[in-house]
Amino acid sequence: MTVVVSAVAILAATCVIYVKTHPLVFNESFFSHAHCIKGGGLDLERYAHEHGGMFPFHTNGYGDALVLVNNGWDEALTGPGYDTKVFERARNTGEDVPESEFGRMYVQGLSTTNSPEIAILFDKLSTPGGDHCHLFRRMFAPPGREVWTIGGDMRFVPETKWPVYAKEQIELLLAAGIARKQAEMYFR
Repeated sequence: MTVVVSAVAILAATCVIYVKTHPLVFNESFFSHAHCIKGGGLDLERYAHEHGGMFPFHTNGYGDALVLVNNGWDEALTGPGYDTKVFERARNTGEDVPESEFGRMYVQGLSTTNSPEIAILFDKLSTPGGDHCHLFRRMFAPPGREVWTIGGDMRFVPETKWPVYAKEQIELLLAAGIARKQAEMYFR
């Protein structure tokens, strides 16, 4: 009996430690894709369609540009581990939106005529399996980032491949006319 109680106690302690050390496993994406990047990508495409092929742009940064995409599904633009309060606050007060309040990076200054391989929206943080990996499968999934490209492709890039992917993306942004300093900032 004592051995069983000890085993249960050790198992419980191990579970608590795992949950505390892996918070992005058990976030809102554990049960559903609460921050579906596909929704964010389609929102950006819709915006571009309505604005002559130009994706949203704002001189105060991409946080303010994303507020321009207003379809009611803000979670798709905020990313895993972040909430929509930033949108509510900006729309109610008109204040600027810090980019730090978004869990997704948005690349400004592009249009639908740029390379379809350019990642226009992607997760800042690496999460297990991305937002589309759920339940216990998520506990063992490799970390990586979800990406939406200008060509309308949703990808999951494992963290082990991210450095090479980021270098390729910087080169694509340079070819699209984005300054090197800005391109590197997106993929820092």
